[in-house]
Amino acid sequence: MKLINSIVELKIYHYRILFSHKKMQKSIQLLPLFEKFIADSYKGRRLKPNGEKIKPQTVDNYKYAMKLLTDFSNDSKFELRLVVLSGKNQRENKKEAAYWSRLYFKLSDYLYTKRKCHDNYVGNIFKCLKVFLNYLSKKKKYNIGDFYKEFYVRKEEIPVVSILPEQLKFLIHNKSFEEKLSLKLKSTKDLFVFGCTVALRLSDLMALRYMDINFHEGNYYLYNKSIKSGQIIKVRLPDYAVGIILNGKKSKSPKSKIFINVSKSQLNKNIRELAEFAGWTECVGKFRNKNGKIIELKTTNGKSYRFCDLLSSHTMRRTAVTTMLMSGMTETVVKKISGHSSNSRTFYRYINFAQPYLDHEIDRMHNFLSVNKIK
Repeated sequence: MKLINSIVELKIYHYRILFSHKKMQKSIQLLPLFEKFIADSYKGRRLKPNGEKIKPQTVDNYKYAMKLLTDFSNDSKFELRLVVLSGKNQRENKKEAAYWSRLYFKLSDYLYTKRKCHDNYVGNIFKCLKVFLNYLSKKKKYNIGDFYKEFYVRKEEIPVVSILPEQLKFLIHNKSFEEKLSLKLKSTKDLFVFGCTVALRLSDLMALRYMDINFHEGNYYLYNKSIKSGQIIKVRLPDYAVGIILNGKKSKSPKSKIFINVSKSQLNKNIRELAEFAGWTECVGKFRNKNGKIIELKTTNGKSYRFCDLLSSHTMRRTAVTTMLMSGMTETVVKKISGHSSNSRTFYRYINFAQPYLDHEIDRMHNFLSVNKIK
């Protein structure tokens, strides 16, 4: 009897060890898998649904998310792991649902409270996390459940200002203003005016070479293949844009870049300095969404933002698109010039109709509905 009991106890002990081993095998550290996901995206082992390679900008977003998740785990002492589910075990599923819910709320609180992030950035982190987990589930066949699909991805339309046509004309034609500029601001003005004319993305604008400008039948044309979309663009240049290119040409090599290379942060500082020098200093405020609430951001001095403080490299492309539409160009033509696809969802983010234009258009409707116009 003692021998039988000993054998039974030994089997029970063996099964406990085996079960414990299997249980340990089901728990996987999340961050190493995320790192592998980033590497596969960068090297082309993971592709878009249409077969295209993942863009470097998207991979950078994954890297930022990875860095932030690592910081969160270290600072909060929160274990980031996956559990491969064994099946339809209700207790196991309930436990995992509670874990992912806890992760969502703790990570959200960390981003909003400790990192002082706004809705758009927080939403982007959770979007990256969902893409990664969906990849593990669908492509790598990890049975991790679909709890992560409950993550709420906040979205925020970050306002990017554009300048008025009158302000752009001022920069183009006011020679007395130009003569007062330093060499740095003169270079910035030329780049800014050119960017507000051709509607190129900043990466394409800074990559332009003299060989991309062609003279044909009395006109100068800009030929460009977008780095991001791959679209080929051909645009005839106005005289003032041609003058910027020819007057600033210092090299005879057709492969030389047209504009001096400058970091994005420095370019933004230069643009704001140029706008301040132009007198565009009216107080307009800067507002963002944080956890669903609109808040006003202040400068380091505790003051509201001025118009000149809000300008950036994005202003060029947005100004160009808006000005084209305000001048009467059709959306189809503008999209062709700007390199947006016909079904682009981001195109309308670049439109920022000025109030005088909106007033003019609404007056047309008022006149149409006027009693005096009724026959």
